[in-house]
Amino acid sequence: MSNVRTVRLTWQDDLRFEGGAPDGPTIPIDGDNATAPGPMQQLLLAAGGCSGADIVSILQKMREDLTGLEIEVRGTRREEHPRRYVDVHFVIRVTGRGLDRDKVQRAVDLSLEKYCSVVHSLRPDIAVTHELVLA
Repeated sequence: MSNVRTVRLTWQDDLRFEGGAPDGPTIPIDGDNATAPGPMQQLLLAAGGCSGADIVSILQKMREDLTGLEIEVRGTRREEHPRRYVDVHFVIRVTGRGLDRDKVQRAVDLSLEKYCSVVHSLRPDIAVTHELVLA
């Protein structure tokens, strides 16, 4: 498998696009954030989705009885252009039966510090922090 990934966006109208891998499923993107998440929100969604997939996979391998996972990702943007993120904070809410807090924390740490490709694709000067909530 090639290490190159390709996506294609097709302009719909206004600042709205449809995008995805060629011949794959597509998602809407709205530069005005009116009818779909915009590009900067999608970046946060991508980071949360990437980390979430890691966390679920790691906890399943650890045989933890995960019943729910909710991830809120907050990004702070610069005031001046380019209005990139200067910090990203994850709030990770995990539910399950008899969860071992140390194992859950280890899964979160492994995702954010080692495995999540999206987080590691961000500029290195962006502060990435998190908090873990077990329910």
